[in-house]
Amino acid sequence: MPTYEYRCSACNNEWEEFQSIKADPTKKCPKCKKNKAERIISSGGGLIFKGSGFYITDYRSDSYKKGADAAKKASESSSGDSGSKSKSDSGSGSSSKTAKSSDA
Repeated sequence: MPTYEYRCSACNNEWEEFQSIKADPTKKCPKCKKNKAERIISSGGGLIFKGSGFYITDYRSDSYKKGADAAKKASESSSGDSGSKSKSDSGSGSSSKTAKSSDA
C-alpha cells in the first residue's frame, strides 16, 4: 500500500497514512479534528535501479561508456598485482591435496 502525506490547512499539521489506492483521501485532521486535511504531493520512496537491464545502464552515451571503460581498466591494472599473488597461493593448495590423495 502506498504512503500518502497530508496537511491540515487549519493547524498546518502534517502526517503520513498508509492507504489503499482505491481509498478516499482522509479529510479529518487527527490533531485538531477539523475537516481541513488535504493530500499533498510527496517525493516518494526514492526508487533507484542498479545493474544491467535498466535503461540508464543499457543506453548510456558513448562518452560515458568510454570513461567507464577507462576507469575499469585502471582499477584492474592496479589490482592485477594482488590477483597474481592469490592465484599462486591457490595453486599450491590444490597440489598438496592431490599429493595427500595419492599417498592414501
